[in-house]
Amino acid sequence: MTNPSDIPSSDSHKLQLEHLTLSRRDLLNRVGMGMGTMGLAGLLGQSGMLAPQAQAGFTSPLGAKPSHFPAKAKHVIHIFLNGGCSHVDTFDPKPSLEKYAGKNLPKDFQLRTERPTGAAYPSHFKFKKYGQSGLPVSELFKHTAQHIDDIAVIRSMRANVPNHEPSLMLMNCGESRLVRPSMGSWINYGLGTENENLPGFVVLCPGGYPIAESQNWQSAFLPGVFQGTHIDSKHTRIEKLIENIRNSGISLDTQRQQLDFLQGLNEDHRKARNEDSNLEARIQS
Repeated sequence: MTNPSDIPSSDSHKLQLEHLTLSRRDLLNRVGMGMGTMGLAGLLGQSGMLAPQAQAGFTSPLGAKPSHFPAKAKHVIHIFLNGGCSHVDTFDPKPSLEKYAGKNLPKDFQLRTERPTGAAYPSHFKFKKYGQSGLPVSELFKHTAQHIDDIAVIRSMRANVPNHEPSLMLMNCGESRLVRPSMGSWINYGLGTENENLPGFVVLCPGGYPIAESQNWQSAFLPGVFQGTHIDSKHTRIEKLIENIRNSGISLDTQRQQLDFLQGLNEDHRKARNEDSNLEARIQS
């Protein structure tokens, strides 16, 4: 070991400056054989500052991504009531329905569909304006109306096709015929997820699939990993909600080894099939 007294004064000064300018990252790398860096990696991963890593060493594309603007939303819950209340009975009154009640609508109001438009049928519920915004709300939601200034009501949406299947596609994917990513897939793509053990986009459908089935949560031209993972939420037991969630025959360590091995086989299978996005979505689910 070199004796500090043997080092020339100029070199000693440089050595002191080097220690004075030691960054925190260098400190974690050098001190204690780098154990500090290992701890830092765990902390950064838990805080979402590192992209989640899939099992068996594969990088997950679901890692939280830096956005162009400061992010405000951390997660999104979208409740789509298939067959729920009509907009004319909730937050979107149509004065023309009162004007033409029981009469045929003018041709300018009618859509060209396979069935002729019938007579106008106004809502049975009364509307009242609430909040500083003065938004009209049906008497059905008089309690919700107390918070209407914190709610965004969109009345500009329209559809040229009144049938259920294309309407569901238009609602969830923005297009009734062409293949487009669902809203959930876009959100999953934009926000990512901080949890590497759960899918970032979960679809809860009580009683099975809706009309057009999984197309309502498709990823389309986005990578398949951003497609929704369907769960039939009519079940209450975890074993029914997610198949094979538990294994009573082997230990958790052994099961982890099996899943890692399965992930490796899946990866080889996927690479041999030219990066099939549908296959990728299934593997990730």
